[in-house]
Amino acid sequence: MLKKLKRISLLILIFCLGIVGYYTYSFAQFAMTISKPKVVASGNTSQESEVQKPPVYELPEWEGTERVNILLLGGDGRVVEDAGRSDSMMLVSIEPGTNQIHLFSILRDTYVNIPGHGKNKINAALAFGGPELSMKAVSDLVGLPVHYYYYIDLDSFIKLVDAVGGVELEVEKDMKYLDPTDKPEYQINLKKGTQLLDGNKALQYVRFRKDAMSDYTRTERQRKFLGAMAEKLQSTSTLVSLPSLLKEIAPYIQTNMSPEKMLKLAVSLHKGGTRTIHTAQLPPMELLREEKINGAAVITVNATQLQKYVTGQLQQTETKNEEQQSVQ
Repeated sequence: MLKKLKRISLLILIFCLGIVGYYTYSFAQFAMTISKPKVVASGNTSQESEVQKPPVYELPEWEGTERVNILLLGGDGRVVEDAGRSDSMMLVSIEPGTNQIHLFSILRDTYVNIPGHGKNKINAALAFGGPELSMKAVSDLVGLPVHYYYYIDLDSFIKLVDAVGGVELEVEKDMKYLDPTDKPEYQINLKKGTQLLDGNKALQYVRFRKDAMSDYTRTERQRKFLGAMAEKLQSTSTLVSLPSLLKEIAPYIQTNMSPEKMLKLAVSLHKGGTRTIHTAQLPPMELLREEKINGAAVITVNATQLQKYVTGQLQQTETKNEEQQSVQ
């Protein structure tokens, strides 16, 4: 009887190790597919300029234990080099080993200094110098090091949402905007109510801005959608199909994060337990000013005040997390 139990235990152990190995291999393949070498600023096409031109942004090192800040970029180009201006910019800030994640939407009309290009809207940084220049512009604005970027284009966003089986979300009102110059899949026509959004409808939801608050409510919807997407990805059914899901979505994402760093971050998030996502708009309404500069509508903000606001947001949740740990 004892030998039989030992044999069963050994079989269970081998089975579990096989599952872990399969998931680890799937994750490694995913990480290697989406991790790209450093992208040279658009306009540097010769080999000589790639070698001689100094880096736009000296990437800060991340050892895996301290806070990591990741810039999420959405654009029109299939690859980041052809993206043009970024359609959306979000900064994700994660404190390893905790369950606190901050998601900051950056208003794309925020007027900043873009190194080497003067004053402009922050979303122009991607067109001027690729993701590295976007990282530099955001880092200067918020006063935090930006370690990595992730990029996805509009068509890939549709496929990504479809790959996870859609996302259930409450559409807060009817949304309609038809542009004859746009592709059919980019037309917006949503009805109010809770519904399962496929990739096409999800793109309509996060892009809609034809309401009274324009880009302000648009970025709020984007944060809301990403929160719902994160919940979907943590569900048991999604975790079961994770290996095939990773394989399916890998072609649609680009990043400068190495597979090793991705694994470190994934392990850290797993150890942190249930995750809480805190969302905010940058600049917040109380700090921004709407202005017209050279005929263009832009948003201005005092950088010192904004950086103080961001630091306060991060410290507030760090304090709460420490208090919860001391109670436990």
